[in-house]
Amino acid sequence: MESARISLDEILLLGDPRLYMPCQPIMQEEVPRLGQTIDKMAGLILAFRAKYSRGRAIAAPQIGVLKQLIVLNIDYTVALFNPRLEFPDSELFELWDDCMSFPNLMVRLRRYRRCILTFKNENWEDVVWELEGGMSELMQHESDHLMGVLATQRAIDDQSFKFIN
Repeated sequence: MESARISLDEILLLGDPRLYMPCQPIMQEEVPRLGQTIDKMAGLILAFRAKYSRGRAIAAPQIGVLKQLIVLNIDYTVALFNPRLEFPDSELFELWDDCMSFPNLMVRLRRYRRCILTFKNENWEDVVWELEGGMSELMQHESDHLMGVLATQRAIDDQSFKFIN
């Protein structure tokens, strides 16, 4: 992938109506056609990280693709198709959340401390991850995108916003 083809301008910003639309499930036969989209999303994570020193994942609707796809990059890139979350308990924690769709805004919200993430991988195999803390929060954030929900809509109150550089 050529980095010259990656532009942060491809990320939809807060207020774009496509960010509020629920996404459609991915069918197995669509997976081979999503390779370029996955590459673009992976490149955008790295470009965002280079500019803002943060960014671990991106959801397809953030680039205008209304499909249930999340691309995650921690130490390697993983595509998550049709992710689903379950919450084994009701323990919550508060945090300041950021988003590639509003890179200079932080939102104070509550998330579940633990979750169970189930998704299909690129080989269309079922994968189950038990997540806690930051990774649990991240997958809740990205899964919200797939439902057309932004972190701004989950703010604790009307004083739960701050601008950052």
